[in-house]
Amino acid sequence: MHPVIVYTASRAGLLIVSLGVLYILGLRQPLVLLIAAFLVSGVASYVLLSKQRDAVSERIAKNRE
Repeated sequence: MHPVIVYTASRAGLLIVSLGVLYILGLRQPLVLLIAAFLVSGVASYVLLSKQRDAVSERIAKNRE
């Protein structure tokens, strides 16, 4: 599967999981919930998706040559 699709789907999945977990933990205001979920999923994706991010950058560099 194309690395960009895998990375994007993984990021979206992390956002959805973050939304769910933060909602269960008690964040009920929609705007605060969304902002917090973006922050949490951003940090999580930085840590958890390094392999996918490297594959995307490798694919982009390969296509530029």
